[in-house]
Amino acid sequence: MRLTNTADLWWKNAVIYCLDVETYKDGNGDGIGDFRGLTQQVDHLDRLGVTCIWLMPFFPSPDRDDGYDITDFYSVDPRLGTLGDFVEFMRTARDRGIRVIADLVVNHTSDEHPWFKESRSSRDSPKRDWYVWKDEPDPVDPKDLVFPDKEDSFWELDEGTGQYYLHRFYRFQPDLNTGNPEVRDEIARILGFWMELGLSGFRVDAVPFLLEGVDGDPHEFLADLRAFLNRRDGSAILLGEVNLPYPDLMKYFGNGNGDQITMCFDFIGMQRFHLSMARKNPQVLAEALRERPRPPKDSQWASFVRNHDELTLDKLTDSERQEVFDAFGPDKDMQLFGRGLRRRLPPMLGGDLSRLKLAYSVMFSLPGTPVLFYGEEIGLGENLEAEGRMAVRIPMQWAPGGGFSDDPKVSVPSPTGRFGPRNVNVDSQRRDNDSLLRWVTLLIERYRESPELAWGAYEVLDAGDEAVLAHRADAEGGTVLAVHNFADREAQVELYLCGVDDSKVLVDLLVDGTQDVPPDGQVRFTIGPYGCRWFRVAEPDQLPEDASAKGS
Repeated sequence: MRLTNTADLWWKNAVIYCLDVETYKDGNGDGIGDFRGLTQQVDHLDRLGVTCIWLMPFFPSPDRDDGYDITDFYSVDPRLGTLGDFVEFMRTARDRGIRVIADLVVNHTSDEHPWFKESRSSRDSPKRDWYVWKDEPDPVDPKDLVFPDKEDSFWELDEGTGQYYLHRFYRFQPDLNTGNPEVRDEIARILGFWMELGLSGFRVDAVPFLLEGVDGDPHEFLADLRAFLNRRDGSAILLGEVNLPYPDLMKYFGNGNGDQITMCFDFIGMQRFHLSMARKNPQVLAEALRERPRPPKDSQWASFVRNHDELTLDKLTDSERQEVFDAFGPDKDMQLFGRGLRRRLPPMLGGDLSRLKLAYSVMFSLPGTPVLFYGEEIGLGENLEAEGRMAVRIPMQWAPGGGFSDDPKVSVPSPTGRFGPRNVNVDSQRRDNDSLLRWVTLLIERYRESPELAWGAYEVLDAGDEAVLAHRADAEGGTVLAVHNFADREAQVELYLCGVDDSKVLVDLLVDGTQDVPPDGQVRFTIGPYGCRWFRVAEPDQLPEDASAKGS
């Protein structure tokens, strides 16, 4: 493939790494992560192969919802540093060729934001219509509650003005009225401000909620935001959190136009992946891949194993969800809201390195852009003693002693035992050729060398064994094949590769070696328990990278 194409649309085969500044690295010894600490660890991300850092909220906040309750969209939380520290971090990341995006959380504010304080000061306030007010609350279906353990309504009475304000999340997070043109103009200013400081885009929080209350066609609002983004920087992106069935989600790309959200997370594929892991059978994931619509030309899917929230399983049936609970979170304390798990993958799999390597090999080979949550590269665990979703937002483990901070008093302590810092840390795994860190680094390297995986037309293949997921990706004359055995037994793989004959060989991209192709294109080989194989179709004695560049 032409490298100029992959460079222009950088997000289509990027490697995105989500992190929370507060839990990544403490640079001043006060027990809280900050931009100075993060800046000192940029080289870790560079060595890993990350091409884009996604920052969770770092804005001033009362911190009642881990920074998602924002009081100022134009500054940095003093606990995390200053705007000067932010700019130094941006400069360092840019020097390593790493782009940065940040959370755009504008569906609500904190109730301590000056806008809301002014809005609730009087029914005649100039900012009254910046939020959503009603004399009487609407009825609420309990199934629609985002946080059913904390809230029983979307409406909260404001004693001072005698009206109710809307809050789709916590009561201390009043919803902005995005149907108000003034609010929409302010949101555009927020984008413009941070883009001037170097951001290459935004991860848009809770996109469907953001559009609620917009009169007419609410998707015009997304199209306007995207147009504003493109005017300021044509290469900037919007990465959307849209947890909806595929047919409903396609609207957020802009249907066939691709003029709204640039990239959408594949929540359906993620949930089917975990069900496949629980069953040790990938057929439900294969079904999702066959069902998944192709996004507009310059848009993309984002693939992930888990994100910073609970591992939601809401799009599975009740019985399917129970299968995942039984396999990976049988204790009620491991579950959240009855719909998800507050666990990270390594403890879910009992620390089984072979299954962990399988999981991330699958993620990086799936059609789309891979997104890592910080610590996944080393098998970071969880702390179930923390409240709710904070169980997975634990300090990054840099060294056997922890390495996050010199201050032992941190808001969410590290786990102990098998997944504690002594056994799981960056420093030790960098020196271990068989570690998860080395494996993920290799996967990223091979993924970046195989643009067909992100750009190509893909096809799920019949592998001759239902425990095996096999798919191929083709683009501009290049072909990459990925084969994964989800079972704890050997599998005999039989694949028919249309258009491939004995003039070609399959070059193994994860280990040294090649696989011959018979004249009829019917390839047969054995793959071990939880085995992973990536192949490139090439001519004998041809370098894999030359086979990839055939179309250029």
